[in-house]
Amino acid sequence: MTDRLPGFSTLAVHAGAQPDPTTGARATPIYQTTSFVFNDADHAASLFGLQAFGNIYTRIGNPTNAVLEERVAALEGGTAALAVASGHAAQLVVLQQLMKPGDEVIAARKLYGGSINQFTHAFKAFGWNAAWADPDEIESFERAVTPHTKAIFIESIANPAGSITDIEAIAAVARKAGVPLIVDNTLASPYLIKPIDHGADIVVHSLTKFLGGHGNSLGGIIVDAGTFDWSKDNKYPMLSEPRPEYHGIRIQETFGNFAFAIACRVLGLRDLGPALSPFNAFMILTGIETLPLRMQKHCDNAKAVAEFLSTHPAVSAVNYAGLPGDRYNALQRKYAPKGAGAVFTFSLKGGYDAGVNLVSNLRLFSHLANVGDTRSLVIHPASTTHSQLDDAAKVRSGAAPEVVRLSIGIEDKEDLIADLDQALRA
Repeated sequence: MTDRLPGFSTLAVHAGAQPDPTTGARATPIYQTTSFVFNDADHAASLFGLQAFGNIYTRIGNPTNAVLEERVAALEGGTAALAVASGHAAQLVVLQQLMKPGDEVIAARKLYGGSINQFTHAFKAFGWNAAWADPDEIESFERAVTPHTKAIFIESIANPAGSITDIEAIAAVARKAGVPLIVDNTLASPYLIKPIDHGADIVVHSLTKFLGGHGNSLGGIIVDAGTFDWSKDNKYPMLSEPRPEYHGIRIQETFGNFAFAIACRVLGLRDLGPALSPFNAFMILTGIETLPLRMQKHCDNAKAVAEFLSTHPAVSAVNYAGLPGDRYNALQRKYAPKGAGAVFTFSLKGGYDAGVNLVSNLRLFSHLANVGDTRSLVIHPASTTHSQLDDAAKVRSGAAPEVVRLSIGIEDKEDLIADLDQALRA
């Protein structure tokens, strides 16, 4: 090996992994165990007191999961990561470290419908409030800042519309407000966009989507950029104040630039409990090995499909940042020059009924509530993922009644276009 830094594809295959020291197994083993034997009483005490790193119980950490965590942290350019049971679990664990009752998170209006629901309803049970801002109007984030603001939350590529967010501009707002910027990078993956390079302090993913890539395993992950001073202004006592459950340790002081990842593990995952199955970690690791190959194929196919739809007489609009005339094309060229992703929406002239009919007539596309699969997927958001929103909110989030969302897979693009063509004609 040389001293050069490994490239993205090399990291996708090798980061975090070594041959198993006991058996020599080259693939990362599935450590399907609940718990781990301590060397002796002193070793156990040091692990429980955060004085040594090691395995205690799979709810808190597992060797298979640890390889996944190190790999995604390397791909994103973070200092550490924590894998959890789902993308929603990642958002819950992140905000638990930052928020107390009465605090607010400023969230972009263009979010996955499940996230909008989580922020609007579920988090209210904890006394956490969401203030909504328009990612197309940076000033709306500035106006939303109050003394109760504890974080800003955006998606790098917004679901379902596929719009590109100006991460650097919103990161500047977060820095001025003295709060961390959290970026959901699920639709882009680090192959297309690395939010930490543009000012993000925390990155989250639904591993279920492009990182896993095969539609077979749920998972989520939190990546710590190591860039935020959690002790400044004492805004974040979970990290800056002595922790009574750990003999008065101050997490920021003790763990430095990976303190947030540690807090999520030993204060969040330990008590909230959304642990990732080691089997799912193994499946997602296998998927990540081909991430760069798949993402480029996803993007190339998506652009071809978007170009086809943009000229179809049944289609009134195509929202794909990779098209030269799209309003987000300049941001795509800045943030995601390799491609605009594989998820986008288009509008049908026939409105709501045309959307429902289209998904019923497609044969190769699978009609289901997921994205980021090797297979091409379709859904009508207004009747499914965003159905809980009123019409105005649907429009604001990019899920108007006439809108259909596609997640383009890695099949032959000619077959995808033919399927869409027959369904549109039907």
